[in-house]
Amino acid sequence: MTNPMRFDVITLFPELFEPFLAAGVTRRAFESGQVQVRLWNLRDFAEGNYRRVDDRPFGGGPGMVMMAEPLVRCLEAVRRERSAAAPVVLFSPIGARLDHAAVEQWSASEGAILVCGRYEGVDQRFIDRYVDVQVSLGDFVLSGGEIAALALLDAVARLQPGVLNDEGSHQEDSFNPALDGLLDCPHYTRPEEWQGEKAPAELLSGHHAQIERWRRERRLEITARHRPDLLAAARSAGRLTRADEAYLASLA
Repeated sequence: MTNPMRFDVITLFPELFEPFLAAGVTRRAFESGQVQVRLWNLRDFAEGNYRRVDDRPFGGGPGMVMMAEPLVRCLEAVRRERSAAAPVVLFSPIGARLDHAAVEQWSASEGAILVCGRYEGVDQRFIDRYVDVQVSLGDFVLSGGEIAALALLDAVARLQPGVLNDEGSHQEDSFNPALDGLLDCPHYTRPEEWQGEKAPAELLSGHHAQIERWRRERRLEITARHRPDLLAAARSAGRLTRADEAYLASLA
């Protein structure tokens, strides 16, 4: 029997997570316990009247650096409470970029300990000794790791059974292997005509094969235009059919 999925979040701002865990469709995963989340306020493990968790960087320069000792105390408390070992994840610009494949792996795991950095960063000695995985959302800098942690939790939660209204909904998401890693197609709803523009006739036809072909062609077209790297990966993996290739050739 596997342990339940649990994410322990070490943060200076646990209040940022509380509304997220109780709102939206993904709250079902947290309320049901499918994805357990435990918030740890790092200041509870700091010493002194001011509960200080940071100090000036050696060598000078702007900003402050998160101290190793409070982080270690908090991490030890987390490990004492968890029933099983878990990887320690730090959100960092040098980390591997979070993508759908990684989210799928996390969604089938027993969780992790998420460290949300702040200020100029975390004392490297803590990273070298305790961090197992570093993760990035992309080539930009955030004020802290909380938004990245929220993104990971949301992506993992929505893949859990019963969380989305339509069980197969996430199979139609961009990047999903069910779509051969392509971007998703455009979507339309009522009214059929809005501000003089009609929804595509193919989607109103009731002809399932025609609808699926229209959606496939739009996915190919959009991916070729906006993410040719994804199209190249799909082609390299042999996921494109002759009809796909013929359609792409017609766009050239």
